[in-house]
Amino acid sequence: MNSDKYGDGPDPYTYPNSQVLINKFGITDDDQFIEMEKDFSELAIMEIEFSPPPYDLRYWCALHQALFGDIYHWAGELRTIDISKGTTRFCNINRITPEANRLFNQLAQENYLVGLPYDSLMVKLAEYYSDLNVIHPFREGNGRAQRLLFEHIIINCGFQISFAGINPDEWIQANIDGYHCRYQRMTALFARCIR
Repeated sequence: MNSDKYGDGPDPYTYPNSQVLINKFGITDDDQFIEMEKDFSELAIMEIEFSPPPYDLRYWCALHQALFGDIYHWAGELRTIDISKGTTRFCNINRITPEANRLFNQLAQENYLVGLPYDSLMVKLAEYYSDLNVIHPFREGNGRAQRLLFEHIIINCGFQISFAGINPDEWIQANIDGYHCRYQRMTALFARCIR
């Protein structure tokens, strides 16, 4: 579940000698923490309403805060350490804001993809999703916050999305491919779940 910190020194987001993220409940047991975080974020997501553009880094942070504010003191704040998952290193902390702003400015210039033909929309969504995924601006909860962000982008384009039918393994592989600028799998997954 957690992304791994890379670099020297302890992870300031976890309890000492633990992989459990410091949380508002003081839970230090990994299994109990995972269950609690899942339950709270699932409840929170049901209360978050769609908002129209602008979609930008501030909006993404607000979604993260809404999803995880009951769990983490740092919810909605950009991470302060570099992280990776497996062999995938995410954006260096010094590049999070400029890279996110670059992509969101580009998205705004494209009118948040409104009015694109369906096939073109699927390609653009896959490209933006993959490129923003590399940024991974938060210590934890990036995937859930980003999927929610893209639900709002997609709704704003006049469509609905359900990630329910996507196998976790194929989603992970599409994200790995997207990290390497191979967008075909992600495009196909979006085409399957957007109507």
